[in-house]
Amino acid sequence: MRIRIVDAFTNRPFAGNPAGVLLLDAFPADAWLQRVALEVNHAETAFAHRLPEGGDADWALRWFTPATEVALCGHATLATAHVLHSTGAHEGPVRFATRSGVLSATPAEDGSITLDFPTAPLTSVEIPDGLAEALGAEPLTAFDTGPAIGDLVVELADEKTVVGLAPDLRALGAASERGIIATARAQDPTGGYDFVSRCFFPNIGIDEDPVTGSAHTALAPYWSERLGGTVLTGLQASPRSGLVRTELRGDRTLLTGRAVTVVDGELLA
Repeated sequence: MRIRIVDAFTNRPFAGNPAGVLLLDAFPADAWLQRVALEVNHAETAFAHRLPEGGDADWALRWFTPATEVALCGHATLATAHVLHSTGAHEGPVRFATRSGVLSATPAEDGSITLDFPTAPLTSVEIPDGLAEALGAEPLTAFDTGPAIGDLVVELADEKTVVGLAPDLRALGAASERGIIATARAQDPTGGYDFVSRCFFPNIGIDEDPVTGSAHTALAPYWSERLGGTVLTGLQASPRSGLVRTELRGDRTLLTGRAVTVVDGELLA
């Protein structure tokens, strides 16, 4: 079967967040899916198969890290939509049946793709003991993102602090169910982005995720409230880096980005 590696939330190869994408006739056993994801060894590998016409969704979609299946993944959804559209397997908007409900991906003439995801509910919480030491920086605030995401959003003093983080990943794993989203407002509001973030998910086998779509379903409402706008752009300041345009629409968040296929091969196992 064909297997592709797609860099998501970028318009150039070897940037953004890489994801494996496999289009199947049906889902094989979970153990096989997990072994493939471990072999690909990117943050997520997406598996999709076409559904019968006339239903609520067009394709079924699942996401696996090298260690486990996850309930929501933005960059691998973007990568899957890119493969469907670039190969002609699907034209126009596509609806995915997932563990997080039906998610849609709509292509634009400029080559970008917009995902329609549920907005993460934010709940203010106490800053966990030991988090500042694990991060190497003092959080200003902490917000739980709800069971679907399972992360802790923490705002830091400034962009420079976020970019310079070198956390103790083993200690960081005790602070949340999935991981930590560290964020700050952009130092230069005219620089093409409104806020920055970095995401650390040691509990699911991802030390640092390059560009995290699902995290932006929490960052969008967080920064929309503080910056006073519903349409914002986030820079995920990982070494690979990437931009995510967000639009807050109440209980839904639109995430827009681009993707590039960098590997197109054959899986023999």
